[in-house]
Amino acid sequence: MGRRSGRYEMAAGAPASGRGSDAICNFVTCNDSSLRSQPIIFNPDFFVEKLRHEKPEVFTELVVSNITRLIDLPGAELAQLMGEEDPKLPGANSTASGFFRSLMSLKRKEKGVVFGSPLTEEGIAQVSQLIEYLHKNLRAEGLFRVPGNSIRQQILKDALNSGTDIDLDSGEFHSNDVATLLKMFLGELPEPLLTHKHFHAHLKIADLTLFDEKGNKTSTPDKERQIEALQLLFLILPAPNRSLLKLLLDLLYQTAKKQDKNKMSAHNLALMFAPHILWPRNVTANDLQENITKLNNGVTFMIKHSQKLFKAPVYIRECARLHYLGSRAHTSKDDLDLLTSSGSKELQPLKSQKRSRLDSCHQEETQQRTEEALKELFHHVHNMPDSAKKKKLIRQFNKHPTALTPGSDVPTSPAPRRTRSRSFSGLIKRKVLGTPVILERKSRDTTPEPVRVSKENVQLLQKCGSPAHISQAKLKSLESQKEGSCRRMRAHLLSKDSSSL
Repeated sequence: MGRRSGRYEMAAGAPASGRGSDAICNFVTCNDSSLRSQPIIFNPDFFVEKLRHEKPEVFTELVVSNITRLIDLPGAELAQLMGEEDPKLPGANSTASGFFRSLMSLKRKEKGVVFGSPLTEEGIAQVSQLIEYLHKNLRAEGLFRVPGNSIRQQILKDALNSGTDIDLDSGEFHSNDVATLLKMFLGELPEPLLTHKHFHAHLKIADLTLFDEKGNKTSTPDKERQIEALQLLFLILPAPNRSLLKLLLDLLYQTAKKQDKNKMSAHNLALMFAPHILWPRNVTANDLQENITKLNNGVTFMIKHSQKLFKAPVYIRECARLHYLGSRAHTSKDDLDLLTSSGSKELQPLKSQKRSRLDSCHQEETQQRTEEALKELFHHVHNMPDSAKKKKLIRQFNKHPTALTPGSDVPTSPAPRRTRSRSFSGLIKRKVLGTPVILERKSRDTTPEPVRVSKENVQLLQKCGSPAHISQAKLKSLESQKEGSCRRMRAHLLSKDSSSL
C-alpha cells in the first residue's frame, strides 16, 4: 500500500517499522488541513492499550486474574501462561514419530527475512499483501485446500523474503498459490501464532459448558464465557501476533461467508489452519490424540466469532480507565458488579434529593419568567393610549393585584370614581350584588348624604324577600313593573285633567 507523500508524518517517539515486537501501534499525525475537519473516532480500548504499553506487568496481572476466574488453571499451567516457566507440551518426552519431528525442525532451520523468522512488523507488512489479495478472490473453489503450483510459490516466496514489491493482480499468480503460501508462512513460524504459553488455556476454554438447574455440567458449550475468555487471552498475546491473528481470522470469516462458492465452511478452514496457528511445534497428530477434535472445534469457534474477539471486555476497559482517571484499585468483574449493586442503593436518596432540587429550581425559574412577562405586559398596557380597551385591561389587573400586578414599579393612574346612583334600580343592584355605596364627599369632615327610600320601595323589597336571592332577571322585571305603574299613573292623571277641562 502506497503512502501519500507530504500528507502524513510519523509522530515524535513513534516506533519505526520492525524496530521491536512489543510496539503497540504507530501514531500518525495528519498535516492536511482538508482532513482535519473530519470527525475523530475515539478508540474505546484506548486506556487498555495505554496500560498494556506503559505498565505491562499491571496489565498482565489484571487480565490473568480474570482468566483464572473463568477457567481452572493449575499452578504449573498458570505459571506457563504468565511466562514464569517453560511450557510443557504434548509429545515433548515421546520417542514416537521422532523422524517426522526432526524432519520438520530441519525445514524450519532454513530461515529467511520473512519465512521461518520470528514474527515482526516487517513480516506482517509483507504477508498482509497476500491477505489483501485473497480478500479479492474468495470465490475460488477449494481455497486453502487445493494446493497451488510449487514453482510459482517459490518465486513469490523469494520475492517476499527479499522485500521487493509484488504485483499480485498482474495475473502471474493464482489464488491457490497465494493461499498455500500463506499457510506455509504460518507453519514456518518458530512457534504457533497463538503461542506455546497459551496452549493449555485454549484446551480449558474448549471445555467451558453450561450448567443445568442442579448445577451439573452439560455438554452444551457456554458461548458467552468462551468469547469472554478468548477476549482476555488475546489481550495478553504479543502485539505482532495479535495483529496478524486479527487479519487472518477476518480473512477466514469472510471466506466462510462465501462457502456457497468456494465450498469452504468454518470447520473446513479450521482443519486447514489449526495445525499452523494452535498446534505446538514438532508434534504430530498421534501426540495430540484426544485433543485434536477439541483444538479443531476451538479454531472453528474463533472463525465464527472473530468479529467479537478483539474487543476488551467492559470491566477491563473500566479498570484501565480508572487506573489513569480514577483512584479506585483494580477489581475483577465480580467486584465491579458487587460495587455497582451496592452503590446503586446508596445513590437512590442522593438521586431523589438531586431531583427535588432540580424541580424546585425549575419552579423558581418558571415563576421568575412569569413575573417578568407579566411586568412587561403591564408596562405595555400602561403605555397604551386612553381608551375603553385600556380601562378594561387595567380593571383586569386590579382584580388580581397579587398575581397579575407586578407591584409598584410603574405608577398607575387612579381609576375614575363612579357617581352614586340615586335611582331605585341602582339601589336594588347595590343591595343584591353587594356593591359598596360610593359616596361623594366634598371634604373629609362632611358626612355622606343619607339614601332616601320611599315607603313603597321598602314594601316592594320586603315582598321580594332576601336581596341575596333576587336574580338579575327579577330585578329587571321589578324595575319594568315600577316604570309601568308610573306611566299608568301619569296617564290617569292626564286623563282626569283633560276631562275637567
